[in-house]
Amino acid sequence: MPRGAEYTPIFRRRREGKTNYHRRKVVVASRRPFITVFVSNRNISAQLHAPNKAGDVVLAQANSRELLAYGWLASRKSTPAAYLVGYLLGLRAVKAGVSGAVLYTGVKPFVRGSRIAAVVAGARDAGLEVPASDDVLPDASRLRGEHVAEYARSLRDSGAYEQRFSGYARSGFDPSEYPRLVEEVKAKLREAVAG
Repeated sequence: MPRGAEYTPIFRRRREGKTNYHRRKVVVASRRPFITVFVSNRNISAQLHAPNKAGDVVLAQANSRELLAYGWLASRKSTPAAYLVGYLLGLRAVKAGVSGAVLYTGVKPFVRGSRIAAVVAGARDAGLEVPASDDVLPDASRLRGEHVAEYARSLRDSGAYEQRFSGYARSGFDPSEYPRLVEEVKAKLREAVAG
């Protein structure tokens, strides 16, 4: 290992690609709660943290697996699912007395219209103030899943429909009903958290 006056060590979590210390310093110095989002191959989870010297404290959390209890039949890693996860997180945060938060993506880049942006849009719709420009968030039609519904309708008569949407067929869900399902689950989430 190199040593000397000119050598600057790289922190382990930075070497492993887990923490961007420049972004982390800005988030902690702001003393505001922050949102983290993790997108896996099957689920989306989001948490609202408060920075603390002893370690970050989780104030609220939401996971796409929780959507199943509210009647969600579609993919748990889609853009509409990310929006509903953000909406649930925002409702829980507002109920816990948090009025605003910032987004912390760590070493991951923030991509315009991504699922992370959909989580932010959901949190904002629930009443949580998250600073983000409207042009980086997905448009409302994508958040409701209209793009999936149109694609499913375009494939309806071809043999590709059964191949592309076989998982939905097994669960008994018609992908052309995506916008209706999003609105139904959103209403159920609002009732469950408010009640």
